[in-house]
Amino acid sequence: MTVLSRRRALAGSLAVAASGLAARAAADSVPKAVHVGYQKGGFLSVSKEQGALQRRLEGLGVAEVKWSEFQFGPPMMEALGAGAIDFGEVGDMPPIFAQAAGQRFVYAARMPGSQHAMLVPEGSSLRAVAEVKGKKVAVARGSSAHNVTVRLLEKAGLTFADIMPAYMPPADASAAFSRGSVDAWVVWDPYFALAERRQKARAIATSMDLPESSSFYVANRDFATRHPRALVAVIEEVTKVTQWAAQNRDKFAESISAAIGIELDVEKVAIARARLGVGPVTADVIAQQQATADTFNKLGLVPKKISVRDAVWLPPGD
Repeated sequence: MTVLSRRRALAGSLAVAASGLAARAAADSVPKAVHVGYQKGGFLSVSKEQGALQRRLEGLGVAEVKWSEFQFGPPMMEALGAGAIDFGEVGDMPPIFAQAAGQRFVYAARMPGSQHAMLVPEGSSLRAVAEVKGKKVAVARGSSAHNVTVRLLEKAGLTFADIMPAYMPPADASAAFSRGSVDAWVVWDPYFALAERRQKARAIATSMDLPESSSFYVANRDFATRHPRALVAVIEEVTKVTQWAAQNRDKFAESISAAIGIELDVEKVAIARARLGVGPVTADVIAQQQATADTFNKLGLVPKKISVRDAVWLPPGD
């Protein structure tokens, strides 16, 4: 090799090394702002009020944490996939529908699923899930309640085709339930507890009758790729809030009540029956989520097969 060739080779090697360093630096840069989506009654609403997440991210150099409230998961996933928010909390079904739609997100951490119920009006003659055959059931399409509805029906020997689903978000479903426009309503806490308190709703089945499901912390895929340190910090902070909540349920209920304006006695009921914890998205969690996705694909409710594993984020070093 000539001297000139060696110089060119060295220059090329240096260029490749510099490119790799630049890529790693870009992948671990600090965002100017982190935009968080939260739902009524979720841990993130408390993180917002306590300010711990803001302080932690400021320590990394993040100038601002922005917050947006969503009524339920599917609209949050749309915002996340579009890059309008960076991080959020959802039930098990919204990510499945989002992945089938090609939205750019990752599963970042797992939590136990919220408590759900199939509710009927106080004076309803319905006493069991098997009796909702042919009835109109309100449920938020693509939400965790959608999955709970399918699973409760299956346990009762029915299929989703045996009911008349009335797809609507919780606020609209609550109004329809009050008017008597639907026969039953499947929803999660704190809407479940609110309906019991305000509308004297009666649960004919709950998610406690089913194997435990999952909820998830999710992140925009580009955000997770470019800012892994920030994402790790966010997960660590919400984990701290969850650990505190598990040891201080009454205080946690007070925090949520103050944050979202819900009656304290209602929130205490919801928190008392909540399963609290944060952990990684393990192989067992992936398998459970994959089985749910496959079920909804077979039912024709999710238009194509997906691989849940393809959307799972691995923290730096994993």
